[in-house]
Amino acid sequence: MIIDNVHSVIKKRPFVILDRDGTLILQHNYLSNPDQVELIPGTGSGLLRLRKLGFGLIIITNQSGLGRGYFDRKQMDKVHQRINNLLGAEGVSLDGIYVCPHIPEDRCTCRKPEIGMIEQAKTDLGLDPVESYLIGDNWSDIECGNRGDIKTFLVQTGYGKELATDPRVNPYYIVDDLYEASLVIQKLVGMNERT
Repeated sequence: MIIDNVHSVIKKRPFVILDRDGTLILQHNYLSNPDQVELIPGTGSGLLRLRKLGFGLIIITNQSGLGRGYFDRKQMDKVHQRINNLLGAEGVSLDGIYVCPHIPEDRCTCRKPEIGMIEQAKTDLGLDPVESYLIGDNWSDIECGNRGDIKTFLVQTGYGKELATDPRVNPYYIVDDLYEASLVIQKLVGMNERT
């Protein structure tokens, strides 16, 4: 497992755990070119709302392109830097990026739907699963959250639209996008945005 940009925290706190491709940014198979990174509309303002509600923000992402040799760590780091730059321009920062570089055949404990990246974030950041949410566009995201006892949102961006009617996918909530998820979370926590 590769961990980037993690800021240590001692006490437990709520997080929103975010899938990367198809949830935060437009879906590209085996993305390695930072010039192709584009935030899905509403992502920045949705994440800013979640920050104002007191949530930490992390990405957990399967990147088997590393294990397959399609790109290297330097290329992936450039993609993540581009994501951080785009989010920074919207006034948002991430607490960390967790990456599983393995291929499915490796049967590792970090590749979603396994919960290794969530477990690592609990150790590193004090992630409290009871108070946290996971947002993703794929079956593996939702199953990872469910296995980790975290409330899940399926966004209908990326692969999510195709999966929204699949009875095997069992999210707590189905929403159009991350922005709508932030509105629902705001209602769920019963808080107003701090100014």
